[in-house]
Amino acid sequence: MSNSAENRERILERLYNAQQYGRDAYIPQKKVWNIKNQSKEKNIEEFTERMTAVRTEVFRTKGTEWVGELQKLVEERGQKNLLHAPATPTGKALAANWGKDSSCKLVTWKESIEEFKDELFDCDGAVTGCLGGIAESAAVILWPTEEEPRLMSIVPPLHVVVVEADSIYTSFQDAIKKLKWNKEMPTNALLISGPSKTADIELILQFGVHGPTDLIVFITE
Repeated sequence: MSNSAENRERILERLYNAQQYGRDAYIPQKKVWNIKNQSKEKNIEEFTERMTAVRTEVFRTKGTEWVGELQKLVEERGQKNLLHAPATPTGKALAANWGKDSSCKLVTWKESIEEFKDELFDCDGAVTGCLGGIAESAAVILWPTEEEPRLMSIVPPLHVVVVEADSIYTSFQDAIKKLKWNKEMPTNALLISGPSKTADIELILQFGVHGPTDLIVFITE
């Protein structure tokens, strides 16, 4: 009998004996979450502080002012284009308020990746919305869709995320509860905390290995 077969028989025997002699199975203790939800301003303060600590640029604006601020930033940095999803609220706001004479041109996401592949990899940056932010872990919550796919936040070297101030939650548990994930769980929810980074190579921290080298977050009221 092979070792794997012997191990299987031993495990089954222990389970059978436990059932025969009425031994109670081990039940781990339920962990109690005691994180108290903070005020909106406190959430924004901690979110900004912790996001900045992981090399994310965070700006706070009102309404669609973020569009003008973003336009200034990318023009100063000499970026030639910016990808957006025209069917989303964020994409619509961007297109409606972007300067016509800007040196940075808007690129529209196309549904067919095969047709859009070359253009996608030529984009300097991309703008997406999000479900919200988490103050405790300094992260934004992305829920990619067909209109705003995951590739937009992976391929371009710059990722710009627009988050509503009212949608910055104290903790992940707070976000799950208020977003009602018990009724509609996202199929591909993502938590992004800062630019892509890794220290796998000789324990030296490198940015942009698996995604964008820069992350900009606009908090809007």
